[in-house]
Amino acid sequence: MGKFISLVLIFCFSAIRIVAQNDTIWAYPEDTRTPKAIINALYKVISGPAGEKRDWQRFRHLFTAEAKIIPIGVKPEGGSVKRALGIEEYISTSGPFLEKEGFFENEIGHRIEMFGHFAHVFSTYESRKQANDEKPFMRGINSIQLWNDGKRWWIVNILFQNESAANPIPSKYIGQ
Repeated sequence: MGKFISLVLIFCFSAIRIVAQNDTIWAYPEDTRTPKAIINALYKVISGPAGEKRDWQRFRHLFTAEAKIIPIGVKPEGGSVKRALGIEEYISTSGPFLEKEGFFENEIGHRIEMFGHFAHVFSTYESRKQANDEKPFMRGINSIQLWNDGKRWWIVNILFQNESAANPIPSKYIGQ
């Protein structure tokens, strides 16, 4: 009986979070009107100078409750590894670095494919510690899955990999 009550409570709290997230009066409705708008909002909210707090509430409202941010790393001996982070885990692990060091990520190209109520975006980025740094310290591609619930766009998942000498960004993903 105790397990049943626990399961019911877990289900109720999960349902409340999903309903609350979907029915939130959104302070930034322009962030979620189009696939391009939500990508622009994503880059804007994670970017800022050292010492500046990010608007993590705005960040949270870009994503579905179950969304994952998944970086891919390359192993020194070959192959790759991934790590799937929930939104809160991303905020707690990456947030302090972004705020302490300064971080500006800018899109330098994108491709958007849409069908029905979903979209896939290949968004090529450059990252700098300061907005006016001449050269980026990192570049890569975000593979972003989006879903439209009929009212707005949501980020479902982001899978990304940084560029390397062995894996340069193809020119077809820069510009556009």
